[in-house]
Amino acid sequence: MRLTAAQALVRFLAAQYVERDGVEHRFFGGCFGIFGHGNVAGIGEALYGSPELLTYYQGRSEQGMVHAACGYARMRNRLGVLACTSSIGPGATNMVTGAALATVNRLPVLLLPGDVFASRRPDPVLQQLEDPAAGDVSVNDCFRPVSRYFDRIWRPEQLMPAALGAMRVLVNQAETGAVTLSFPQDVQVEAYDYPDDFLARRVWHVPRPLPDAAALARAIELIRAAKRPLIVAGGGVIYSEASEALRRLCEQTGVPVGETQAGKGSLPYDHPSALGAIGVTGTFAANRVAAEADLVLGVGTRWSDFTTASKTAFPEGARFVNLNIADFDAAKHGGAALVGDARATLERLSELLGGWTVAAAYRDQAASLNKEWDGEVSRLYALAHEPLPAQSAVLGAVNDASAPADVVVCAAGAMPGDLHKLWRTRDPKGYHVEYGYSCMGYEIAGGLGVKLAAPEREVYVLVGDGSYLMLASELVTSVQEGLKLTIVLVDNRGFNSIGSLSRSLGLDGFGTLYRYRRDGSLGVDSERSTDHLPVDLAANAESLGARVIRAGSIDELRAGLEAAKAESQTTVIAIEVDRLEGVPGYESWWDVPVAEVSEFDSVREARKRYEEAR
Repeated sequence: MRLTAAQALVRFLAAQYVERDGVEHRFFGGCFGIFGHGNVAGIGEALYGSPELLTYYQGRSEQGMVHAACGYARMRNRLGVLACTSSIGPGATNMVTGAALATVNRLPVLLLPGDVFASRRPDPVLQQLEDPAAGDVSVNDCFRPVSRYFDRIWRPEQLMPAALGAMRVLVNQAETGAVTLSFPQDVQVEAYDYPDDFLARRVWHVPRPLPDAAALARAIELIRAAKRPLIVAGGGVIYSEASEALRRLCEQTGVPVGETQAGKGSLPYDHPSALGAIGVTGTFAANRVAAEADLVLGVGTRWSDFTTASKTAFPEGARFVNLNIADFDAAKHGGAALVGDARATLERLSELLGGWTVAAAYRDQAASLNKEWDGEVSRLYALAHEPLPAQSAVLGAVNDASAPADVVVCAAGAMPGDLHKLWRTRDPKGYHVEYGYSCMGYEIAGGLGVKLAAPEREVYVLVGDGSYLMLASELVTSVQEGLKLTIVLVDNRGFNSIGSLSRSLGLDGFGTLYRYRRDGSLGVDSERSTDHLPVDLAANAESLGARVIRAGSIDELRAGLEAAKAESQTTVIAIEVDRLEGVPGYESWWDVPVAEVSEFDSVREARKRYEEAR
C-alpha cells in the first residue's frame, strides 16, 4: 500500500496487539500530540485522516503528555501504551523529562518527536541545533540516554525495522521504558509502497518465564534454612498480577511482607502478614522485622536507596534471593538470582516449599505488628491540630472517602512518604505513587493517564502546591475529555518535603517557603514567616475549568469529598495544612550528606548527627 511514512506508522500501531495468559487486546490506546511545523503535516495529517485507527488526545504540555502515558501504562500493568508526538525543538525536548521518568520506572511509552530535514535542503531549519563537529546531531539526541530504544528514521523504508524494533522493547517486561523514534519532518510526508505484512494485525505474546531448576533449588535451600525470612514486594508483583500468588505463599509459609512504593498494594493492608511500607518511608512494623531478617526475598524490586534505607535496613550477613524478570535487578546485593515472571515463580516456590513454615512465634509477631501499626495509622488519621490541620488527617479523610477499587495518585514532596506509610490499600491497583523518579508535576497528568486506562474507577489525585504550580495544565485535558478526577490540592505555601529535609540539615527551610523578598533575603526566619505570597491556587484551578471546593477544616474536606462523588467533572478540593506537623520517621535512615564545614552552629550539629548515624 502506498502511504506516507507517518500514515504507515499510524496503521502499524493500530494493528499491534498484546496477549498474556490467553487474553488479547490492542496495545495502543491512542496518541497524545501537540503539533508544530515538524509533525503537523506528517503524523498530524495521518491522525486527522484516520481517526478510527488511533484516538488523538490533545495535550497542553509535552511533558504532561508523557506523564499521562506513563500513568496509563502503569495502570494497564505495562500491557497497554500511549504514543506521544511533538514537533522538533522545544516540543521535543519538553518530553525528555517524561522519557526519563518512563525509563527509570520501567514503563513503556512511545515518543515520536519530529526532527530536522533528512535531506538537509533548508538546513538549518527553524529551531535546529547546529553542532560544528557533527552534521547529523539534533536536539533529539538528548533522548538517547533516557530511552531504552532510540532510532532516527532517515528514509521512509527505515520505518519498518524501526517500528518492529520499538515494539520488541515496548512489550519486553524486562527491558521496557521510553522508546523514541525520531522522525524527520520531510520523511514523515514521503510516500513508499509498504508491504501488506508490515501493516497486518500482529500479536505479541508476553510470556511468564520460570527460573532454571538449579536457581530454584538454590533459592529453596536458602529459604528453608532461614529463621527470620522477609519478603520485599516491589512493582513486579503488581505488573505480573501476582498478588494472589503472594498471598497464598505468605499464608502457607508465614513469611511476612514489606512493600516498596511501587509494590504497595501487593497485600491488603489488613492481611496478618502485611507489614506495610519498608525503608526510609517505612513503618516500624516492616523496619523492625527487616533489621533482624536473616534472609530477604525481593520480588520485582530494583532495590532503590529508599527501599534499603541507603543499604542499612538489613543486618550484615542477611542473605538475598532476588526474583525479577530483569537479570540486572536479580543480581543486586550479591543475591541468588531468580530470573523469571513473579507470578509463575511465586506459584512454583509455593509448590517447592510444601510443608515448610516459619516458627509460630515469628508468624504471630508479624500479625501483632500489623495490628500495632494499624493503630498508629488510626492515631495519625484522627490527629487534631489547630489552627491548620495536619497532612496525615487529610490523607485519612481521603482514604475514608475512597472505595476499595478507587485509585490514589501522587508523586513528589512530603505526601508520597506519608502515603507509603499510612494509605490503607485494599486493591492491588488502588495505589499509584510515582517514586522511581519522584517527578514534581506528574500528579495531575499521571492521574489523567490512570483514568484513561480505567475509566470505571474513581481517581483521587493528591498534589501539593509546589507540584501543582509546576504542571497543572492537563486539568484542561481532563475537562475536555470528560475524564473526571478528584484532586485534593494540599497547600503548605512552599516545598514541604525539602523544607523538612532542610531543617534537619540545619538550614531552617531555606529557599522552600513562598514569601516576599525582604532585606535582600528569602531565607531569614523563613519557616516562621507569615509574609506569604498572595497565590490563590483554587482560583487558578477554577479558571482552567475545574469545579472547585475550598475546605478550611477536615470536616469541610470530608463534606467536599462527598460532594465530589456526585460531580461528573473534574473537581479540585483545596485545603491548607500545617507544614511543620509531619508524620514521624520510623526506625530508618536515609543518606543525605551534610556540609562538612560551616559557619553555622545548626549545620555543624547536623553534620555531627550525620557522622554518628553513618
